[in-house]
Amino acid sequence: MLRRAARLATALAQEVVATLPAVLPAEPAQGPGFAEPVPPASAPGAPNQPWPGPGWQRVEAFGDNPGQLRMLWRVPRQHGDAPPLVVLLHGCGQDAPAFAEQSGWTELSDARGFVLLLPEQTGANNHGRCFNWFQTRQTRRGAGEADSVRAMVDHAVARLGCDPRRVFVAGLSAGGAMAACLLAAYPDRFAGGAAVAGLPVGCAEGGGQAMMRMMQAGPARSPAEWADAARAHGPAQVAAWPRLSVWQGGADHTVNPANADALAAQFATLHGLHAAPDEENSPDTGLRRRVWRDAGGTAAIEHWSLARMGHGYPMRSGREQNWVLPVGVQASEEIARFWGL
Repeated sequence: MLRRAARLATALAQEVVATLPAVLPAEPAQGPGFAEPVPPASAPGAPNQPWPGPGWQRVEAFGDNPGQLRMLWRVPRQHGDAPPLVVLLHGCGQDAPAFAEQSGWTELSDARGFVLLLPEQTGANNHGRCFNWFQTRQTRRGAGEADSVRAMVDHAVARLGCDPRRVFVAGLSAGGAMAACLLAAYPDRFAGGAAVAGLPVGCAEGGGQAMMRMMQAGPARSPAEWADAARAHGPAQVAAWPRLSVWQGGADHTVNPANADALAAQFATLHGLHAAPDEENSPDTGLRRRVWRDAGGTAAIEHWSLARMGHGYPMRSGREQNWVLPVGVQASEEIARFWGL
């Protein structure tokens, strides 16, 4: 218990120090199955540009990069002509390809034929290598890290021919909070998202507020006010808001579980839905799923609560490693099902 408490405290400290300047060398991307870097394409998407080979590949140039992030992608072993694209955002200090492997997304990519895109934070941006979800200069449309991820998505769609109507983003902790920000900033790029142990868009500005909101959800806002905070990150006109899957452990002592409730309410309001879910069920002991449906009956928002889970990403079985927790449910499979992959 003491060891786990220490790890949780370390994760919290990593979030807080994220606003401090850092002068660290860029870490080389690490993880299983790396191939040679992909050079800039002279004519992205042109017929004479072959698809990259299998395995993780570092993309050296993908367009504007105001957030100074690194980009990796992975092409599935088998795929159609216009595969879906899934963007996966790691948590603080995690190795991005290792997180993709351990959470099951790599296996799903091969099984269902979608491309995986991994933005990766650097120590030069953030001491704990957390995405800066609590700095509006990094999260709003056309700015910082959010715009870097947008550029990566556009490059993957152009270079690999990914289906622009089936682009999704998921993340854990700081990555989950940034995933929600991306949905708000670029609802025209993403069809859906998933936030695991994330926070609502616009809940904090700066490291001090971030620490406060992780420990105690807030500030006190109505669902309409939360929706306005999200709208402030994106375009003036939105044709359709992305769908969202929210996941949260009830025993999470790093991110207060009430943040997940606020996030679900925020996006339910953006979709024009009532605060109360349309259905609720318990697939297993300690597991609760709530669903908000649109006028056509499609699940627009889902909220999974795992009563006994701490801070981390849910997986069905295996051993606990790097904030990936065996709790009897495979979040990646359920999220992919929710997105229709």
